Amino acid sequence: MNTYRLALIGFGNVGQGLAKILLDRSSWLEERFDTKFVVVAISDMHKGSCYDPDGLSISELLDSIDNTNNLEGVTAPNQGWDSLQTIQDSNADIVIEISYTDLETGEPALTHTRAALQSGKHVVTTNKGPIALYFPELIDLAHKHNVEIGVEGTVMSGTPVLRVGMDIMQGAGITKVEGILNGTTNYILTQMETGMSYSEALLQAQGLGYAEANPDGDVKGHDAAGKIVILANLLMNVPLRMQDVSCTGITHITEKDINAASKEKKRWKLIGVLDKTDNGCEASVQPELLPHNHPLYSVSGATNAITYTTELLGDVTLIGPGAGRVETGYALLEDLLGILKVQTGK
Repeated sequence: MNTYRLALIGFGNVGQGLAKILLDRSSWLEERFDTKFVVVAISDMHKGSCYDPDGLSISELLDSIDNTNNLEGVTAPNQGWDSLQTIQDSNADIVIEISYTDLETGEPALTHTRAALQSGKHVVTTNKGPIALYFPELIDLAHKHNVEIGVEGTVMSGTPVLRVGMDIMQGAGITKVEGILNGTTNYILTQMETGMSYSEALLQAQGLGYAEANPDGDVKGHDAAGKIVILANLLMNVPLRMQDVSCTGITHITEKDINAASKEKKRWKLIGVLDKTDNGCEASVQPELLPHNHPLYSVSGATNAITYTTELLGDVTLIGPGAGRVETGYALLEDLLGILKVQTGK
């Protein structure tokens, strides 16, 4: 039986989603992969921290969050460790970095990721910040210390767009990527088609938890641009940076624009594009008017989608959730199983 010890840096919705999956699927994971994933440490700047080298009770962790929204009452021999001490001094094999995202500096996730890799620990993350800003450095660091870094959840949550693009479709020759990569903006544009104003649709998206109190990262296109940068680095091996992406959001789109598009049987969508060129690739995020026969035309609500244009297969489109507690938690499990496959050859 293989055993992997996990340290979670951050225990918000995504961390709790992974914990719930590990609790519910533990028997299946043991039977199918002959593997146990044991949570030994959690460090969350708001909820507290706990560490037990023999493993924490996942049900106790989740109950503590449900009842008190913190980890203070969890039974553990070590309490109060900060994130760096948890990364460096715990006996974890894999650090799961799921703190908040910052697309300007990548911190604090960048420091966490560097520390874990330098400590000889695998890293799995859904955090776009360090991957969009510093992926070439981090992958070099992982190779130097002979560890893996899993980033599936940084683009389209648990929908396996990176794994499909990197592993399965590379031989098909990807020449272009187009995607609806931000569920918040897609939801807003969908609601505007029902007659809502932009401000009404944004307010509803905030009420449903799709948009933050400050929605600029979504509605101005920065979140989608970060994902385009990740796709360029991973799928096309082009060291694109955030400043290389031409970026326009949806804040200027009015009900008049939506209605005019509808009369022409078209729809506005915020589309991220990577187009392969002789010198690398051109990258943009901007609202586009899609005709009814476009593969992304019918993708509505908070759903995400991506179309790979290839030399051998033509267009291949994947549609799935781009956010969600369990959905993003599943992305972490995908990467955990990927590390297992590399380590054991199974």
